[in-house]
Amino acid sequence: MNPHGAPAQLPEPSIIPVQGWHCGHYFYRWNRAVLKDLCVDSAAKSDFCQAISASDITRPERLQSFIVSGHKADFALVMMDPNPLTIDHVHQRLMSSKLGAAVEAVYSFTSMSEISEYLPDKDQYAQKLIRSGEDPTSPTFLAKVSSYEKRLPMMFAQRLAPEFPTWPAMCFYPMNKSRNVGANWFLQPFSARMEMMAEHAQSGMAFAGRVTQLVTASVGVDDWEWGVTLWARNPQFLKEIVYTMRYDKASATFGEFGQFYTGYLSSAEQILAHCRI
Repeated sequence: MNPHGAPAQLPEPSIIPVQGWHCGHYFYRWNRAVLKDLCVDSAAKSDFCQAISASDITRPERLQSFIVSGHKADFALVMMDPNPLTIDHVHQRLMSSKLGAAVEAVYSFTSMSEISEYLPDKDQYAQKLIRSGEDPTSPTFLAKVSSYEKRLPMMFAQRLAPEFPTWPAMCFYPMNKSRNVGANWFLQPFSARMEMMAEHAQSGMAFAGRVTQLVTASVGVDDWEWGVTLWARNPQFLKEIVYTMRYDKASATFGEFGQFYTGYLSSAEQILAHCRI
């Protein structure tokens, strides 16, 4: 409501988010029984490659494909775009390709990028410095606050429309915050949640340059509340960061996690070759 009591202007109806992008994680398995009856010629392989590389105007703003290790899936697509149908178009194009009859969709996760409520603004960052013992009148304090304020737009952009790193290893998992009696995240004071998330972020920062993270929100969109995608320079770092962060109170007391999917960055052609298609 505005000061005069009139309703605030509403956004036009749209499937494009007011802030942030849609994100889709899709996991697939080959049905070998169906595959053996298909004509797997060069045209069929080319059709598959065109479907998942989406090299034409239908390509989402962000798209990567992965070979998935283990039996939960054979390959995966991770995509982001302002338009959710642009993302789903890649999935539909894959399923209707010449090899689509032999492709089984085994899992998907739908979410949206966001700026976390636990990302401190300039004033919150300043208060954090003061609590750590910084003198608010010192040039050092003022320089730190100014530098943080200048970094905020870049930090916002990286959360809302992130670039995907071309690092070789990736893992994805969904998560919730606990609502268990005695460990209900949503009944904790905001200040306590903020402190726990700051500890969690500090643990992650120790892996800068080795692991990068994307957390997308699925509250009201999918079965879990958030999806976590980790890219790493080496798969060993995936193991190390998840193990390290499990000791943070935000995870140890309040974290609930779904299945993990681990993949390795690959082209469509590499997926076909690896899967012996």
